[in-house]
Amino acid sequence: MNVIQRHLLFGIVTAFLMEIGVIGLFFFTFPIEQWSSWWKVSVAGIPLVLSVLFVLLMIGSLLGLFFGWFWKKQFLTIERSLAQLQSHVPKTNESEIRVAEVEDILHKIEKSHKQFQEQTKVAQRLASQMAEGQEKLMQETVTKERSRLARELHDSVSQQLFAASMLISAINETNVSSNPSLAKQLKMVEKMVQQSQLEMRALLLHLRPVPLKGKSLHDGMVDLLTELKQKVPINIKWKIEPFSFEKGIEDHMFRILQEAVSNTLRHAKATTLDVLLIVRDQVAILRVVDDGVGFNVEEVKTTSYGLQTMRERALEIGGNFQVVSLPGKGTRLEVKIPILGGDH
Repeated sequence: MNVIQRHLLFGIVTAFLMEIGVIGLFFFTFPIEQWSSWWKVSVAGIPLVLSVLFVLLMIGSLLGLFFGWFWKKQFLTIERSLAQLQSHVPKTNESEIRVAEVEDILHKIEKSHKQFQEQTKVAQRLASQMAEGQEKLMQETVTKERSRLARELHDSVSQQLFAASMLISAINETNVSSNPSLAKQLKMVEKMVQQSQLEMRALLLHLRPVPLKGKSLHDGMVDLLTELKQKVPINIKWKIEPFSFEKGIEDHMFRILQEAVSNTLRHAKATTLDVLLIVRDQVAILRVVDDGVGFNVEEVKTTSYGLQTMRERALEIGGNFQVVSLPGKGTRLEVKIPILGGDH
């Protein structure tokens, strides 16, 4: 039962109680001979007792509707303020009549919003400092070892997979129609080799992620997606608006994109991949959508290292991370980062 219904019910019950009170007071004050006037006297052809009840019901209902509507507006104001706080949307000025208690609640919400903004600024500043420090203090041993492994995999396993793919393709193009069973098996082997090539490229992206190297986030994302489009059999589309962010934000968002693309290549079996980066209402939105096999988010959320890494990176810069996916329906990954101050 919502607030309007509760106030309406309260008004109707109050009207009945007032009717009983008025009749009781009349019976207590006047002699018994005059009690029959409640039924004999009529107003517009309606007995007085029913007329009084009707008037009281109308008054109670109108008052109940008015106060219910009034309090619903107060609750909606609080709800809007909480929604703005949750979605990082700047607070809008409203000239509504509010009671003191609601005004106090809104003041506390606004105070919490300001505290959250300050905490987000501090988190983003720390992320920027950490990103700059990590570039200088990155462990050379780990970096060299990962690069060595990636280079060896690229020069040996990746090349062998490519050669095997070319060989099987050539065999499939020869006349094997006389043996349908063999042709079917060769097609399956060709698909397995192609999938292994795709997973190898994703693994190389994990081992040796491409840094921004002084590029803007826009240029780095476009270069990464352009290179992948040339190497993988997936239709990759993107809309990336050229905004400038702080170093820490750009670094984290670029790493999130790399992780998302790598997961798509390794697990999604997708044919299309759409990437979006826009800024609306001081919120940067990074969205990655594929039409792959999808998965059950609740089952994978706690076991996927990739999802945990992306979620942690988003939280480090004060953002929200969401994944929507259903088996057979593809996956949509979305990161929202509040942009507080500075040019963009």
